[in-house]
Amino acid sequence: METTLLYTAITVGTFIFMEAVTWFTHKFIMHGFMWYFHDDHHNPSHNVLEKNDVFFPIFATPSFLLMLWGANHGFDWRFFVGLGVMFYGAAYFLIHDVLIHQRFPWFKKTDNVYFRALRKAHRMHHKHMGKHQGECFGMLLVPMKYFREAKNYKKKLRRK
Repeated sequence: METTLLYTAITVGTFIFMEAVTWFTHKFIMHGFMWYFHDDHHNPSHNVLEKNDVFFPIFATPSFLLMLWGANHGFDWRFFVGLGVMFYGAAYFLIHDVLIHQRFPWFKKTDNVYFRALRKAHRMHHKHMGKHQGECFGMLLVPMKYFREAKNYKKKLRRK
């Protein structure tokens, strides 16, 4: 039972920590020396694949290797760190690629306050087309001002 709680905590903690990793990576690496790959995401050509998709294997490889090494050592902590990274990657795909950018036609009619605030924050990030500009570099954490805007919008809709 203690082991289950520990490994659950490692997985959830890794998932949460990945938001900080995402923010740092997005701000200083994607908008830094790897801008060549990320640029087409801010200037989309609406192709099925973007150069920006190179970041998938960059994040998936350490996750896979941690899970492999952890599994080979009796499913130790490394497996659960890799699992947390994988869960974050799945959430990133569903939220960023599917919900926000709608690269796949799923969840087209979602309209709750969190998703509305998330979309607005991401839109504000994409409003800045240059390498060194922008805001909202994370994925899951949304500044409160966008929650307030989303709540006010929903209130106005209810009044109509």
